This record gives sequence, C-alpha cells and structure tokens, in this order.
Amino acid sequence: CGLGAIINDQTLPQLQCEIIAGSANNQLATAGHGLQLHQRNILYAPDYVINAGGLVYASLHHKGKPQSLIEEKTQRIAGTLTEIFTQARERQQATSNIAEHLAEQRLYHKFSAAA
Repeated sequence: CGLGAIINDQTLPQLQCEIIAGSANNQLATAGHGLQLHQRNILYAPDYVINAGGLVYASLHHKGKPQSLIEEKTQRIAGTLTEIFTQARERQQATSNIAEHLAEQRLYHKFSAAA
C-alpha cells in the first residue's frame, strides 16, 4: 500500500482479485490502467476518494472544528463511493474516470460559487 504506480503494465496482468481499495496514493501508473481494471471487471476504489477521511480529519481538526462536523464529512465518503460505482456501472466506464470527472465537477462548482 505504500507504493505509488503499483498498478502498472507488469502488475496488472498478475492481479487475481475482484476489488482494489488500497491506501497508497496514485496507485495507477497511468489513466489507462483504470480502464484496464474496468475491462477485467476489477472494481477500483480511487485512492483519493477512500483516503479523503484523513485529509478531512487533519484539516478540520487543525481549524478547531467540532468532532461532529468531522464525522459528518467523513461519513459522506461512502456516499461518494456509491455514486462513483453506480455511475461507472450505468455508463460502463472506469471508476477512475468517473471519480476524476466528479472531482472536477465539485471543484468547479465550489470555485464558481466562491467567485
């Protein structure tokens, strides 16, 4: 779990699993590897989604926010994953592509609202 780019041309053919949900950052060596996982029917939980809880906790705790807010925000991660998995299934696309698109939409909306 500590290595980035661990899903690559050498390791991907060796995988004999149904799900990848590791804690390493940047697990996919390239975006194409997300598509290859999808084509092999391996469910990929994008690392930056499932690891968001640590960032949420650290940033909100540092700002002195209440534990209840931290818990509320971290509990939303499961819903985000469900949304990604559902859209990927419905659109027959890689979860990595759906997650990237969703992140871009949310960032655009957040920065557009702030402007």
